[in-house]
Amino acid sequence: MASVAREWREIPGRYNTVGTKCGACGKIYFPARSLCPKCRRASVGKMERYDISEEGEVYTFSVVHDAPDANMRMKPYAVGMVKTTDGVLLTGQIVDIDPHRIEIGMPVRTVLRKIYEDGESGVIHYGFKFVPKW
Repeated sequence: MASVAREWREIPGRYNTVGTKCGACGKIYFPARSLCPKCRRASVGKMERYDISEEGEVYTFSVVHDAPDANMRMKPYAVGMVKTTDGVLLTGQIVDIDPHRIEIGMPVRTVLRKIYEDGESGVIHYGFKFVPKW
């Protein structure tokens, strides 16, 4: 079990949409990488922090009807891939909408929400989800 401070310090990709951009070819990665798989050695020392856009559109999605025990209270719920305005594909839950009203191409934005609570200690784990952009 991780402490709250450790979660926030060691896993920034869970709480922020921060990736990297290759200074050699311009490709954007999420989660962040220290080396561009396309440019390889040419990217050494050229990977720059990049704030991924928080706006995008639903690229694809699925509605979950038979959930694992941890998610039984949420069903049905939707998970999907969102293509951000800068072309990055992110995966997460789509919330604040009836899952059956979600459509491919629907505009959404990234928000920080509770993912789950950790056992008796009650440590709350957060992550990003997507909400309709009305």
